[in-house]
Amino acid sequence: MRAVLPAPDTRPPSRAKPRESRLRALDGLRLIAALMVAAYHYGGRDGEVTQAWGTSPRHQFPSLHSYFAYGCLGVQIFFVISGFVICMSGWGRPLRSFFASRASRLLPAYWAAVIIVTAVFALPVVAYKTVGPSDALLNLTMLQQPLGVDRVLGVCWTLWAEVRFYALFALFIVLPGANRQRVILFCAGWTLAAAIAQTANEPLLNTVLMPEYAPYFIGGVGLYLLHRNRRDAYAWGIVGVSWLIGQHYAVDRLWHAPNPEFFSYRSSYGIILVVTLGYLAVGAIALGYLNWANWRWLTVAGALTYPFYLVHEHLGWVVIKAYHRTLHIPSYGALPLTVATMLLLAWLLNRYVENRLTPKLRAALAKPRA
Repeated sequence: MRAVLPAPDTRPPSRAKPRESRLRALDGLRLIAALMVAAYHYGGRDGEVTQAWGTSPRHQFPSLHSYFAYGCLGVQIFFVISGFVICMSGWGRPLRSFFASRASRLLPAYWAAVIIVTAVFALPVVAYKTVGPSDALLNLTMLQQPLGVDRVLGVCWTLWAEVRFYALFALFIVLPGANRQRVILFCAGWTLAAAIAQTANEPLLNTVLMPEYAPYFIGGVGLYLLHRNRRDAYAWGIVGVSWLIGQHYAVDRLWHAPNPEFFSYRSSYGIILVVTLGYLAVGAIALGYLNWANWRWLTVAGALTYPFYLVHEHLGWVVIKAYHRTLHIPSYGALPLTVATMLLLAWLLNRYVENRLTPKLRAALAKPRA
């Protein structure tokens, strides 16, 4: 999934924040969630990665693949982080500034990732199928998911969920102006509407309200309210209800996944545990218990998360094959080398794409028009 996702400035606006220091622990948690997803894509499921390894990951990692299978829950943790950070960064900010901030953080690295993956997959020596030129161009809009077009990046479905959350938050919170009562009503209304959408089974309602993912975003928003006031009983209620609904959807969707490429031996207790730990981790940060984790390298880790998340899956297949099947590096060595290679690429994207284009795009979009 920003959250799956791009790293917004975790320094809250001066008019709204109860604490002035940057929440560096949140940057570290974001990278942990991304590494969880990478572990899942590299060693916790079948599919195209089997072609990269030569055999199923369950054979490559006989003692670890069952743990890697829980890595997909990093996405749910991303969504909780996103709810927290978007509420924090959108509080007290005008709509134009909010839109400029979101677009400038999402798009530069995303455009670069789409171009790089398309170019690499078009090489004759790469055995993976690339999308057609028209579909590749449409992928630049980030609307390929609702338009039913082949995806260049496998992880982009999480970005589509993020974009819908941004739109809902902008419409109901940023546009009229953020305040505690409005945010509480937003969380309560979205929770109820998402439950109704789930019952109605109406495609349009499901697309807009995202019953399966809403509790994680809402839970993150509730945790930001606790960041502002840890004694807020309504915020505690929002977080508690969101956790209860979120663990239900996680178990329902992932306990015995219908896709044959997914490993279906996750324990329901294990799923609940990982989701709970995700909420607890963001909660500990929100309540200030991890303020001591204030190392500067965590900010770097947070900056690498989004570009790493974008490129790690598809390009990771190519790198795994090169390390493991061409250079004959054992799987337990090829895996960390692949992660390190993807982190290096993420650093390059952050330095030469995001750091250069993000400020320019933000300034262009935030500039008032006559």
